[in-house]
Amino acid sequence: MKQQYNFTIPTLGTCNVASPIALSTQIGDRIANYVGDDEFIVNDAHAQPGETVTFKKEHLIEKAGPRKKIFFDPADAHAAIVTCGGLCPGLNDVIRAIVMCLWHQYGVRKISGVRYGYRGFMPQNRDSMVELTPQSVAYIHRMGGTVLGSSRGYGEKTKEIVDTIESRGINMLFTIGGDGTQKGSLQIANEARARGLAVSIVGIPKTIDNDLSFIQKSFGFETAVSEAVKAVHGAHVEAHDAPNGIGVVKLMGRESGFIAAYTAMGSSDVNFVLVPEVPFDLEGKNGLLHQLYNRIEQRGHAVVVVAEGAGQDLLESESAETDASGNKKPGDIGLFLQDKIKQFFKQKGTEINLKYIDPSYIIRSTPANPIDSVYCTRLGTNSVHAAMAGKSRMLISMINNNFVHVPIELAVAQRNCIDPESPVWRDVLEATGQPVWMKN
Repeated sequence: MKQQYNFTIPTLGTCNVASPIALSTQIGDRIANYVGDDEFIVNDAHAQPGETVTFKKEHLIEKAGPRKKIFFDPADAHAAIVTCGGLCPGLNDVIRAIVMCLWHQYGVRKISGVRYGYRGFMPQNRDSMVELTPQSVAYIHRMGGTVLGSSRGYGEKTKEIVDTIESRGINMLFTIGGDGTQKGSLQIANEARARGLAVSIVGIPKTIDNDLSFIQKSFGFETAVSEAVKAVHGAHVEAHDAPNGIGVVKLMGRESGFIAAYTAMGSSDVNFVLVPEVPFDLEGKNGLLHQLYNRIEQRGHAVVVVAEGAGQDLLESESAETDASGNKKPGDIGLFLQDKIKQFFKQKGTEINLKYIDPSYIIRSTPANPIDSVYCTRLGTNSVHAAMAGKSRMLISMINNNFVHVPIELAVAQRNCIDPESPVWRDVLEATGQPVWMKN
């Protein structure tokens, strides 16, 4: 039996305000339509012949989009936008889309940007909010990073954050961030509800690693892969054009190796991909070093892509540090591999030319490519539609190519990781030619 999840989206109350967006409720009149609260999709699209499935409402996923009736009167709305965590391509695109939709579609005139993540809500940061208008965000999508600034941490300061929300009269908050950010926004929503505040909390999932559950893809991921492919191309050229050349490229991916995997498939120049989900040995007949040696003997060059969280069990002194968001800081597997590869080939008496590339911060700070920019725009506008309709404690997501509302609790319950038995990893193995299992 398929696992069932409760996808119910909380609302702040009855929607009695007519939407200022003039759309249609009729099919076939060639006018764009509203989305009703009775429109859903299924999460799991897999099926077996003869299978019969009956869905309860709570097991279906609510479609995103503009509602005919909304909860907030635009004249009384005060929206705030915050960006948290590490940088990611597309942050400015999402900010711009939210502002433009609030202003032009709904007529909201009070929009605040919170500076430097959740710390901007702290009482000592009195000047941490800036006014956002269509003029101030008109060209920000051409820039990398976030015009609001970002930082990690402070998401646990729930009381102080809600104090600021209440004192400033904010009644809708858009949180752009990953796992830690959205766990914080869930607590903010719970505290606001406990105080009897009608505040809509809507998250836009930002995780360059693509590791939030029930998120078909996170924004910035495609840009990250396209930029990572450039780094791999450079590593390949350096390796190919030198005797016994080896290129090692370290990419983002603390617990999920999607960027590394998709970069390998996107470049076709990678011979070994190392990800957190698939353990490997260094030594021994099946270990990476022996396999790499065989590759050099046969072809004279090789490229290794490693996700930052891969091979942490191999490091002599595994780090116990955490960042401000509470994420465990991985040891530097890239430098570790560089040293081990050099030592191994030196013991073999084989001269190599090894180049190590870590493009992580260049990738994080680049502007979104056009495909990601379109995706960011649609995420931003759909988040506004949800907030104006009084939806809360939810994320905007894409599932089965539909924009939908997902409860924050489900998205942060566990990490989205590569399944080593999945078609994605099978395709990675075919693209690289690496052994299926590098364990002795």
